[in-house]
Amino acid sequence: MTEPSPAEPEPVCPRHPDRVSYVRCQRCGRPTCPECQLPAAVGVQCVDCVREGQKSIRTARTQFGAKVTPDGRPVVTMSIIAICAGVWLLQQVSSVVTRELAFVPVLGESEPWRFLTAAFAHSPGQLLHILFNMYALWILGQYLEPMLGRVRFAALYLVSAFGGSVGFLLLASPPTSPEGLASGNWYAPMVGASGAVFGLFGALIVLNRHLGRSSGPMFGVLAINAVIGFIIPGIAWQAHLGGLLTGIALAAAIAATAAPSRRQLQLPALAAVLVLVAVAAAAKYALA
Repeated sequence: MTEPSPAEPEPVCPRHPDRVSYVRCQRCGRPTCPECQLPAAVGVQCVDCVREGQKSIRTARTQFGAKVTPDGRPVVTMSIIAICAGVWLLQQVSSVVTRELAFVPVLGESEPWRFLTAAFAHSPGQLLHILFNMYALWILGQYLEPMLGRVRFAALYLVSAFGGSVGFLLLASPPTSPEGLASGNWYAPMVGASGAVFGLFGALIVLNRHLGRSSGPMFGVLAINAVIGFIIPGIAWQAHLGGLLTGIALAAAIAATAAPSRRQLQLPALAAVLVLVAVAAAAKYALA
């Protein structure tokens, strides 16, 4: 006479041993309670199997290494626009804001933060100045930021802004006599995001060329702005030129390190461009 087999224990969830579950993961076959169940193509999977499967999925990236996100919102671009708008409003309240943020060649060596802060301030009484720059930033940022990623785009903007101030510095002439104090832009304040925006223009042209895309309309915009810089008084075309050349150099560094095997060199390459621009500024002060 055979003896009855002992009753099999009820299946319990490995993550919650106090919960009985007759539903099993379609991947590993273990019992999984309602809290640990995730819908799959067929049946359900446990959270452990889903997490393990996600590790094997490659993250989609652009040609320059940026992660492809579902929304693709240009967060850095919107943040810069918000900062510039806030600073401009403060400039309307007090002239001290402009005076403390503007880049002035004679003050750059002792107050180096002005190389960057000038790019977040604009002419207090000229609404078109900030509107044009922010519109251009918005158009360029929507295209470049998703392509480059937030870190690369932020670096491109900030280093181009720095390059714009350095361009203004390099083309300013320090006075050689008391009579020359008002000449050569050495004591002239400069504000505006134009240098950084021109850096974005230059970067777009280089990156589009790398991707085999046309940048024809950009050449027309650059030509128009170059002419305006010489016709309308008070526009720092020197900053436009400095930002443009810096943006071109930064984009060339990004394009040269775009291959997956060289992407770890991208940030060092951008840092190298920053160092070169800083050396140019230091050399100008040393020779002044």
